[in-house]
Amino acid sequence: ADVKRVIFVGMLEAVRRGAQPGATGVLVDEQFGGDVPEQARAHGLKLAMPVEKSGQEEFDFEYGDRFGEHIERFDPDFSKVLVRYNPDGDEAMNERQLARLKRLSDWLHQRDRKFLFELLVPATEAQLHQAGGDDERYDSELRPELMRQAIEEIQGAGIEVDVWKIEGVEEREDAAMLAEQARSGSGREGVKCVVLGRGASTEKVDRWLAAASPVEGFVGFAIGRSIWWDALKAFLEQQLARDRAAAQIADNYLRFTNVYEGQAVH
Repeated sequence: ADVKRVIFVGMLEAVRRGAQPGATGVLVDEQFGGDVPEQARAHGLKLAMPVEKSGQEEFDFEYGDRFGEHIERFDPDFSKVLVRYNPDGDEAMNERQLARLKRLSDWLHQRDRKFLFELLVPATEAQLHQAGGDDERYDSELRPELMRQAIEEIQGAGIEVDVWKIEGVEEREDAAMLAEQARSGSGREGVKCVVLGRGASTEKVDRWLAAASPVEGFVGFAIGRSIWWDALKAFLEQQLARDRAAAQIADNYLRFTNVYEGQAVH
């Protein structure tokens, strides 16, 4: 909780320096979040909280059938799931995940709550082989269309998402294809997409932001480690004082904001 507090103070510093509070949000879990959920509200930041059991390949609820109680207790702006879903992956696992996600989607929308869906599409062995065993080739050649298919299948299961948090792509055409899929179908005209960072290098994240930001439907980013990892590491190793670590986190956040907004035309 103490470490997460440093990140949160960094976000408050970013707001103090000009980031819009209503367009700035934090994602924090119940177990280690401490008072961050309450503080986020007090400072006018958007609050997202995870519903999934962390560290699992297959999506399941952190609190089982009691997921609703926990959402209502903290009342976040967005309930977030992290889901690994490959259309060519384990069919039975995909079906189980879709059933749980449909249940959550229905529960949220019956209560007029927002659904934030973080989609990861890890390569199957066959797909990685098809890409010559090269992760970069998989990312650029195969993953964009697989992501589109995954979104389509999730929508087809009756799961209605408000914001898709999706892995970055290098080509603007791919970003446009994904945003179009996210908004396809009746009632989805207002669905939004944000780029996730995946702990990637600053250079790679910059390219992803540059590809996505001009695209209608993309409204920002949800980046974690690429913003705070180095600062936190230095803080934990006592090479950086708490206030300097928070300031560095603010620097990094504002830098990515400038990269994104420098590309955006909508």
